[in-house]
Amino acid sequence: MRKHFHRYLPTPEAVLAKRWCAPFRPWLGHPSLWHLNQRSLPGAMAIGLFCGLIPGPFQMLGALLMAIPLRSNIPVALAVTFYTNPLTIVPLYLIAYAYGAAILGYHGGPDAQIASFEWGWSLSAFWQWMLSLGKPLGIGLVALALTLAVLGYFITELAWRAYLIRAWRRRAARRRSGGGRAPP
Repeated sequence: MRKHFHRYLPTPEAVLAKRWCAPFRPWLGHPSLWHLNQRSLPGAMAIGLFCGLIPGPFQMLGALLMAIPLRSNIPVALAVTFYTNPLTIVPLYLIAYAYGAAILGYHGGPDAQIASFEWGWSLSAFWQWMLSLGKPLGIGLVALALTLAVLGYFITELAWRAYLIRAWRRRAARRRSGGGRAPP
């Protein structure tokens, strides 16, 4: 699994060699920021899921700024933010609104403001629609981001452990059958 991801991830040397990266090299040199391991991968997944719900183009910047002090894998954190895209953002915001309304104790049917969005794909129209949803959307976005981050962290942690257990069992089976490497 790790070998598969390494094929697509940039090497730290390639990133740090970029000219624009020179002022940031002291912060970007830590190995955990670039390696896939049991600690950096779940953290990167949680960061990416949390920052994916940041409005506007600040998702990747937020993921980068959180990954550095938390020593989580930067490429994974940045890539995971792409779960929000033009096809998923409106449904995610509707879920966040419903989540926020439930937290705030709003009862009743769907609000007329939710249904008032006109599908013209105008960024300013989308922004005005978001602002009209107000407090339930704001609370819901934070709550949904935290929920997704916690779930993503623990699911990734469990998946990593399952992968390790499977690898240990395969290795033990090879040793028992005599198919393993000879000791040095």
